Amino acid sequence: MRKQTFQLRSRRAGFTLIELLVVIAIIGLLSTFAMVSLNNARIKTRDARRISDLNQIRTALDLYFNDCYRYPTMVTIGEGIAGDDGYCNPPNTITYMKITPNNPTPRTDGGCPDIDYNYTQDSNSSYHMSYCLGGSTGGIPAGTHQATPASVTNP
Repeated sequence: MRKQTFQLRSRRAGFTLIELLVVIAIIGLLSTFAMVSLNNARIKTRDARRISDLNQIRTALDLYFNDCYRYPTMVTIGEGIAGDDGYCNPPNTITYMKITPNNPTPRTDGGCPDIDYNYTQDSNSSYHMSYCLGGSTGGIPAGTHQATPASVTNP
């Protein structure tokens, strides 16, 4: 009888270096795509907030106009809009907006300048506010725009 010798191979369960590198590369690609998508969503969210903020400021300014028959000479972002500001005749104690919102940060989305909302009174019955969108939002194209008593969407 012949004796058979069996060589015992040590079998280790595991992955090869190539397999690990492929998996790491796939995870890297997926995380890159996720970060790009997340960044675009953040830009759109900030732009939507800008439009919402401007609509709230416009509403407060319209209420001020209805009571004072004029728009305020000055609106300071971060402060309030009230009838006792010295521009309303006769003065009233109504607060139309407790704190005017700041432009969300970062303000430089899509090449926009690093500015806050900029209010300018054109006359007692008109004003404009400058703002910038990083991307197209709600039918408003990206770029610098003017909000007026008539609309937020005036180019």
